[in-house]
Amino acid sequence: MRPEDNELLTRVGPETPMGRLLRRFWLPALLEEELAGPDSDPVKLRLLGEDLVAFRDTDGAIGFLDAHCPHRRSNLYFGRNEEHGLRCVYHGWKFDVRGQCVDMPSEPAESSFKDKIKTRSYPNCIFGGVVWIYMGPPELLPELPDFEWARLPRSRSIVTKRVQPCNWAQAVEGGIDSSHISYLHRNLADLNPVTAGRGHRSYTSRDRSPVFFVQETDYGLRIGARRNATEESFYWRITQFLVPIYTMIPPILRGEVDNSSEDTYAGHAWVPIDDENTWTWSFNCNPHRDFNERERALFHPRTGMWGAVDEHFRPLLNKDNDYGLDRDMQRQVNFTGIQGIPNQDAAVQESMGTIADRSLENLGSSDKAVIAYRKLLLDMARNLQSGKEPGAARDGARYSVRSASLLLGKDVPFDKGAASLLSGSEERDHT
Repeated sequence: MRPEDNELLTRVGPETPMGRLLRRFWLPALLEEELAGPDSDPVKLRLLGEDLVAFRDTDGAIGFLDAHCPHRRSNLYFGRNEEHGLRCVYHGWKFDVRGQCVDMPSEPAESSFKDKIKTRSYPNCIFGGVVWIYMGPPELLPELPDFEWARLPRSRSIVTKRVQPCNWAQAVEGGIDSSHISYLHRNLADLNPVTAGRGHRSYTSRDRSPVFFVQETDYGLRIGARRNATEESFYWRITQFLVPIYTMIPPILRGEVDNSSEDTYAGHAWVPIDDENTWTWSFNCNPHRDFNERERALFHPRTGMWGAVDEHFRPLLNKDNDYGLDRDMQRQVNFTGIQGIPNQDAAVQESMGTIADRSLENLGSSDKAVIAYRKLLLDMARNLQSGKEPGAARDGARYSVRSASLLLGKDVPFDKGAASLLSGSEERDHT
């Protein structure tokens, strides 16, 4: 990859081509629980290289404002959230959720100066327990992505996030690289024919060289990773990349009796904090039933499989402690010596550096999906520079899809054989 293409792919500031593209879409900003109620504490956040402050006013409306007061640029995070607005503690200037200055006590009572002052603010909405933000041109307000997990009852969907100190693009690439699960996430017991059992882990351990098929769709990419299963069938893991920041993770195929799984599926949103840091959002959902007690513990937002994180959503296992690397565990238990899938992912993704130098890579056939992702995003950014707006931003229904894992006969195309599993709707054809 040419260095100039790497720059285009990774930089997300307001004046960059990729930054302008990302700003054409709704993005996850906060968990709903982070803005607990009317007049609750303001929340600081940084997205796409911009420092913001979020708050709920007295009526419960949410505001996302430029973090810096337009008077003398002090940070509004230290402000008082009171009586329908956020008041700067420096000179008392007060702003409503639209960014309009509504009180300016440091000026004479007869002054109309406050009516002329408005700070930057961004539209927002709540969907699926997430507060979403739109940071693009107001006249191009897009549709929300109609993800199934966001429409499900909270008893069937759990969402969380964690900070990841690396560029967003290398995190996305980890999410669409299905070949790494045969190594990075391998338990050594899976290699033992006595203990390996059957199903998903058996397939990914026995055949560690998947063949990739990548199809461009109206939402992004549909990626099929094919492994040998039986003499008559292939094991398929079908994942999606949905523009501009989302990936889907298939459910686990439990065994060879059923030819597909309708268990919990998962996914990620990789939201750039800036060029060198990312909010890694994760969700788990089951469209068919409520989570049981074991699953609620497994998917717990703070301590479950995507955790554990501290009160600021920073992982407890991180670069500073080598992600809990245990060499004895590496020799006897799993391939990495690191406990937990997200920590294993973070270790390799963050070890590339804050922004990976892709000009030094040597890509192989297993990188087909990564190559397609890069080409798609670069093309979209360049098209926007030429005046072509991204169609997916205007059509939220494109995002109503599911990932899938299944066995198919060797003569069955994966997209045809899995068609009934890939729609994000309960009204599916199960025949």
